This record gives sequence, C-alpha cells and structure tokens, in this order.
Amino acid sequence: MDIQYESEPGLLGGQAVTFGLNVDDKVHVLHPGQIIAYRGSPGNRSDKLMNFKGMYRKHKLIQADMTGPCQFVVSLPPSVSMKSIQLTDESDLLYDFRHLFFYTAGVKMDTRILSMKNIMITRDAVKMKFSGNGIIGILTQGQILELTLHPEEAIYVDSRSIIAYPENAKLELSVYGNHLASQHMNYHWKMTGRGTVLIQSGARNHELERDLHNDDGIFKRVLREVIPFGGIIIK
Repeated sequence: MDIQYESEPGLLGGQAVTFGLNVDDKVHVLHPGQIIAYRGSPGNRSDKLMNFKGMYRKHKLIQADMTGPCQFVVSLPPSVSMKSIQLTDESDLLYDFRHLFFYTAGVKMDTRILSMKNIMITRDAVKMKFSGNGIIGILTQGQILELTLHPEEAIYVDSRSIIAYPENAKLELSVYGNHLASQHMNYHWKMTGRGTVLIQSGARNHELERDLHNDDGIFKRVLREVIPFGGIIIK
C-alpha cells in the first residue's frame, strides 16, 4: 500500500491524502465521508455498520472497507492532519479511539481499562492498544511530534496535546516552574518510562488567541498576569 500526502499539514486549505492499494490490500476507513475521489472497480468499496464499540467511541455509524487494487483520495479540514504509523507486535502505545482515521488488515486492537489514578489524570477510562503487522492513521490538530521518555528524568507535556503514550509510562498530573509559572499554566502530565510519547502541536491556546486580538491597557494586562487566576477574574 502506498500513501501520498498531497499537501503539508496545517495549511489553510486542509490536507489531502491519496491511498494506492494493491491486490489483497484492505483498508478500513472510519470517516468515509472524507473520501472525495475514487479510481477502481465499484465493488472494491463496501460500507457497513460499525460494531457497537466502534459506534460508541467514534460517535459514527458507518465505516468503509476498501479493497485493492484501487486508488482513493481523502480530504481533511483545515488544522487537522493525519499521520500513518507502521505497527509491530511489540507496539505498546495507548491511543484514544476517536483519533483513529483508518487501519489496515493485520492490525490487532486490545482494550485497556486504566487504573483509577490514570482515569483521574486522563479523564478517560478506556484506551486502545494497537499492534500487529499493519498500519493505522491517526488524526491530529497540527503537526505530530515524537518525544522519547526516560525512566527517571521526567518530561512535562501539556495535557491537551497528548495523542498516545506507552502502556508502561508512569503519569502524574502536575505543573512545573516557580510559583508564578505554575499558577498560569495548563495542567501537564509528568511522564517517565520507556518508549516514546506522541503529541500534537495544534491544540488550541485560547489565551494566545485572545492576546493577539486584545487591545486592553497595560494596567489590566499586568493585573491578569500578577493576580492568581487573574485571567478568569478580570475580563
């Protein structure tokens, strides 16, 4: 199977991705409404109802099963991009199922019930572990980055930016820096372990958007920064 990204992620016009399937290739597309062009035998596309778990996690009813040989193009809206990830039997990253755009034949899916501590941190009780001999496509906001974890040296990651993390990772809800820094930042995950964590660069920062369009005087801006929770109290 060949996947071609026709435009760079993050462009205002959105991203287009072309899939080229060979004989015996099979791809399950979980957002079939994004397919905008198709070349091949009409019978090589077969839409069906998702199973109950898929309907619940994706809040959608239909998936498209595409079988080669064929070619099709999917379109993604502005600010949304997709990354394809080659899996192995040793893959141990845990994902939120809602980020999954497609998966190929050979992908194994296992449900992981999180510990009560991790449920409190991630606000999610269930994650999906993908492994096997196949490829998955993950939807992100902006570009996706891969950071290496260390067993002892912690990395702090904005909780809004996490896409996937290793099953063995140790998580703590945290902030960092001095007193003023910790007052004004979003909650972070303090992470240690082995493997890599995937983060998205395009999680919206409403504070930055507000600052870019804000004409308030210097006195009000200083009060917002100095007073605890000033951004909430002073409008």
